[in-house]
Amino acid sequence: MTVTPVGATYRVQVSPGFDLDAAAGLAGYLADLGVTHLYSAPLLAAAPGSAHGYDVVDHRRVNPELGGEPARQRLLRALRAAGLGLVVDIVPNHAGVAVPAANPAWWDVLRRGRDSAYARWFDIDWTRDRLLLPVLADDPDALADLKIADGELRYHEHRFPVADGTGDGSPREVHDRQHYELVSWRRGDAELTYRRFFSIAALAGLRVEDPEVFAATHELILAWVAAGEVDGIRVDHPDGLRDPGGYLARLREAAPDAWLVVEKILEYGEELPSWPVDGTTGYDALNAVGGLFVDSDAEAAFTALDTRLVGRATSWADLTHDTKLGAATRLLATELTRLAALAPDVEPDAARAALAELAAAFPVYRGYPPDGARHLANARAEAGRRRTDLTGALDAVTRRLRDPDDELARRFPQFTGAVMAKGVEDTAYYRWTRFVALNEVGGSPAHFGTLPGRFHRFAAARHERWPASMTTLSTHDTKRGEDVRARLAVLAELPRRWAEQVTAWTSAVPLPDAALAHLLWQTVVGAWPIARERMHAYAEKAAREAAASTGWTDPDPAFEQAMHALVDAMYDDPAVHASLAALAAEITPAGWSNSLGQKLVQLAMPGTPDTYQGAELWDDSLVDPDNRRPVDFDVRRDLLARLDAGWQPPVDESGAAKLLVVSRTLRLRRDRPELFGDYQPVVVHGPAARHAVAFDRGGALAVATRLPLRLAAGGGWRDTTLSLPVNEMSCQFTGRVYSEVQVRLADLLATYPVALLAPTEGSGKAS
Repeated sequence: MTVTPVGATYRVQVSPGFDLDAAAGLAGYLADLGVTHLYSAPLLAAAPGSAHGYDVVDHRRVNPELGGEPARQRLLRALRAAGLGLVVDIVPNHAGVAVPAANPAWWDVLRRGRDSAYARWFDIDWTRDRLLLPVLADDPDALADLKIADGELRYHEHRFPVADGTGDGSPREVHDRQHYELVSWRRGDAELTYRRFFSIAALAGLRVEDPEVFAATHELILAWVAAGEVDGIRVDHPDGLRDPGGYLARLREAAPDAWLVVEKILEYGEELPSWPVDGTTGYDALNAVGGLFVDSDAEAAFTALDTRLVGRATSWADLTHDTKLGAATRLLATELTRLAALAPDVEPDAARAALAELAAAFPVYRGYPPDGARHLANARAEAGRRRTDLTGALDAVTRRLRDPDDELARRFPQFTGAVMAKGVEDTAYYRWTRFVALNEVGGSPAHFGTLPGRFHRFAAARHERWPASMTTLSTHDTKRGEDVRARLAVLAELPRRWAEQVTAWTSAVPLPDAALAHLLWQTVVGAWPIARERMHAYAEKAAREAAASTGWTDPDPAFEQAMHALVDAMYDDPAVHASLAALAAEITPAGWSNSLGQKLVQLAMPGTPDTYQGAELWDDSLVDPDNRRPVDFDVRRDLLARLDAGWQPPVDESGAAKLLVVSRTLRLRRDRPELFGDYQPVVVHGPAARHAVAFDRGGALAVATRLPLRLAAGGGWRDTTLSLPVNEMSCQFTGRVYSEVQVRLADLLATYPVALLAPTEGSGKAS
């Protein structure tokens, strides 16, 4: 399969506040940076005011709030003038329905019910008489606020259509004649009659397995591909689809030359199915690379600390079972009910319990043939161990789930993916706070770090199987920015120092939820100096996502007041503030070293490297919406111009050293691709060999420092060396030329903790 080559991407979160014309203004800068393609958030018309674009409401047009089709054409002209291509994000799983009038297909379904030409577009359970819309206040008299205006039903700011011939009478009488029923927002998790994206009622599932729906929802995107205006497609959330493999086969057939990557979250050790795609969006690489800079020897110390702080020992397996079970039975109760109804031969409560336990025990997001049978068997064994009282029901539903033609078997994988996402990513990652640098999408916090040998095996396998798969360190969905994680990794080199400090802080400013307190102290150290309002916003989101002491549905005012008091103490308590600033200053230089190391590895390893907007400088972002803050591109342009004028920047708070690493690595990949056609680990010899990770990409040689504090404590590099593959190589960051066969790392890494070497013109193999 030959696809359009995509050398390196730069992700831009287009939004009403940063539209397509603003993106067009980046073209020259991105070309100078060294990327080959702008990689954009969704471009199709989204819900009014959408800050992210994943709530598409009209697949036939460009989002007018981004500037519409004229702005898209201006963007294309700017990209072409700069020699850049375009990669777009698409959302096949769901559509935005929060504002029905903005979505013509949904509006028609609400007006005409099953007779709508769009009724088959949405994954609706039509066995219920009416489509439930959870928009009302939690008040038995909420319908009294209904009004009729301009031939529509109105509930405060919400507008709904009125079916033909049903407009006479009181608002309540008109409402009762419609194909939909307005109900309390609280009923959404338990009684909804359409498939959602996770637990978000404002996003209704699409049936893209239907060829007509696929054609209608992809017509515009595929027209852009056919016209040569789009070179690559990023597919959002394939696990939500009824048949991901079938969908991707249809998409590949329609776009045979496009670079195609999927937002498939792979669990630890899981392989991507043999789909007709070029790879994933890079979370597997993110976690493998980040783990390189975490000291695995610290695991026992952090486990002991967390046990002492929290007051109990909890395993990752037990915690995630409980959070996944909670997601299955509460947040996703409506989906569970729909599944249980597909097993009428099993007593309803037993069917619900068995399906929930299987989902809670399912080891990956969802199973695909043929590996799905293995995952189902593992889930059945684990569920049976935990619930011996459900043996009969587990056996009955498992038999059904083994039959690929059974409707229950087709829908269950959509459920397990949602359970994993809500139970682990959005809950367990905020409750398991042993060492939060590892709590990242697609990661496994139970695995403490990545040893170099494992990383080399991972990278070599990517080179063989998925050489064009994306690599990344930050996305719009990551829980914290790449450089926050890099600084937190330093704490693994200082377990005793961290234990003493966090113990002092938790004693000085206690919080009833000790796990959340540990999360907040790690977060503020990783992101310091962070503005107070950002830390408050993060704390509130983290606490409500954890749903241990407060929550989104029923916040606990007393607890949240105490939590916000803790955050205020970080800034207002003189002793706490001073010690916090001191510790952050102490670990920041080593954090910078880790940042440069992981960035070089990510950009130089096999795959198509992506840089998230703004992350070419230090990225102190936290979870969304914090990571969608405006980026100061003028600062970045000015710094890049200084670098190109010959400035050799220090490693300091400006982040210019990171920009140097990013631009020089991307430019080398773009300008000399023949140097990146292989992957071989490079053996380092000497007393500090474990502190280096090095690999040869087929001519380009990358070297990064790991565990810098322990390296310094052990006396530095001393006589540690590596061999050069050719007799003359130039460092892309310093310009220094090396002609010796054995290079001392003390010399190679004297200026920066990383090096990228390339053969000079006319150099031959070293003798």
